[in-house]
Amino acid sequence: MSIFDFSEKSPALLGRVVAVDTRRVTLNVEPARLTHAHVGKLVAIRTSNPVEEWLIAMVDRVQRALAEPERKEGDVKKSAGELPETLLEREINSVVVVLVGSVRAKVGIKLNVFSRSFIDVPDIDAWCYALEDNELQRFMGLLSRSAESSKALDLGVYTLDPKATAYVDGDKFFQRHAALLGSTGSGKSWTVATILERAKDLPSANLVVFDLHGEYANLSYATHLRVAGPDDIGKKDPSLLYLPYWLLNSEELQAMFIDRSEFSAHNQVMVFQDQVLASKRQRLEASGKHDVISALTINAPVPFSIEEVVTALTELNDEMDQGARGLKQGKFFGQFSRLLVRLGAKLNDKRYGFLFQAPAALHTYEALHGIAAQLMDWTGENHRVKVIDFSEVPADVLPVIVGLVARLIYQVQFWTPQPSRVPIALVCDEAHLYLPQRAEADAPEKRALENFERIAKEGRKYGVALLVVSQRPSDVSDTILSQCNNFVALRLTNGEDQAKVRRLMPDSLEGFMDMLPVLDIGEALIVGDAVLLPSRVRITEPSIKPLSATIEFWSEWAKSGRIPALVQAVENMRRQSRRNP
Repeated sequence: MSIFDFSEKSPALLGRVVAVDTRRVTLNVEPARLTHAHVGKLVAIRTSNPVEEWLIAMVDRVQRALAEPERKEGDVKKSAGELPETLLEREINSVVVVLVGSVRAKVGIKLNVFSRSFIDVPDIDAWCYALEDNELQRFMGLLSRSAESSKALDLGVYTLDPKATAYVDGDKFFQRHAALLGSTGSGKSWTVATILERAKDLPSANLVVFDLHGEYANLSYATHLRVAGPDDIGKKDPSLLYLPYWLLNSEELQAMFIDRSEFSAHNQVMVFQDQVLASKRQRLEASGKHDVISALTINAPVPFSIEEVVTALTELNDEMDQGARGLKQGKFFGQFSRLLVRLGAKLNDKRYGFLFQAPAALHTYEALHGIAAQLMDWTGENHRVKVIDFSEVPADVLPVIVGLVARLIYQVQFWTPQPSRVPIALVCDEAHLYLPQRAEADAPEKRALENFERIAKEGRKYGVALLVVSQRPSDVSDTILSQCNNFVALRLTNGEDQAKVRRLMPDSLEGFMDMLPVLDIGEALIVGDAVLLPSRVRITEPSIKPLSATIEFWSEWAKSGRIPALVQAVENMRRQSRRNP
């Protein structure tokens, strides 16, 4: 038996099919029934066998048009501004709908099954009905039941029917990457927190949140790591994350130290790499790791001494050779002067202490084992969700450091034997700050882009997923977003951002995406492989909200007795730390 019980006299009757263009269907609608149509509403179209199958479509455009009248003898001429009766009589109303799937009465032993595919397109003159009241509830309930399974991710309720739970396929949502996009204050952090809350209850969940502003510091169910700031150097704290410089690959080291605009940049790169490789080889020989030496490359995560590299470069920079008439300048004399200045400045700057002033224990061969466990181990208490706070990382190296962490996770996952591999998801908050458009990226940002683009293209095969979160999708790398097959789009008010999201969507959803600027806070359009049909969803409020609430300016100004903490602020600025001493 069909899920729908429509008849030609049903009050939900919308109109007849007059044109079919693959997935786009045009309806002729009587004026009195035009009020049943609005963009985003679902409709059901009768097939040749409505007992077996109904086509489901979404209203994309509603149009009322006045046709040019046929002038007849005896027409009464109206005064200026008035329309002749014949013109009013030729009013043409059309509704364009986009096919999104079908409901089949029986598939195998299952009854009333919704599918995103459809066998046939509508016939001309087929009846179309608006899904309202009981019919809508039955259909939305069907969607909810279809998605209920061990892999269902509950995000909220459908705006069309608040009684129906909106599920997405958790497998497809992560394995095919996702993007969460919305303007400031639209509910992005709220939505991220809701997803994290759902995931934390899974016994082997493994999610890593890149938190750039400390917004997720209050999530009690997560393990919190913080990239060590200037005030943390020398402290022993398991929550501090040090990333010793030897973890950087060749391109990242170059982005940190070498100015490509210098005339001697090519010599700096060549000699710097040679000295780093020599230092790595020396360390391995001292440790007896001869099997590693045979496969050693410049990018191998093997400890080396930056002090030894500086010493070697200094000697080459000052070297004098014996010539026929006495001493003469060596081959590389003076070519590393600026490089050495940059090296010295960063080695002694406490802002970069997490790189260059890490504890001695992190400069051993076994140190990477512990760092990998810090980032990726999900077996301990609250380890299933990890939040990494990058808020104290200097802006000039932030893209490199975020990219470094992502690359380490991907590479460890890549080299993990398949039977032992557990999927891991990277939640990239504020992605526009370190994943910009390639044409606009500087050297550090290009290094981050390379790492994330590889994950976006190949991560699925090795169980590494991306959830890209941004308030400025127009500034985010096209390559990264093009690899995302699922989109959670919250309110977007900027025209460029809206245009970017529309370009990522199928052309058939143009009208649906026009709702982006009018969405309520916490309301999203969800499109992609993880949902049965494009849906407008009201995201469930998380039990623990992130620290990203918009400050109520007028309300705060209205409070009396407030005392500015200027002394504390100044001292925090001096210590480069927002935590109380």
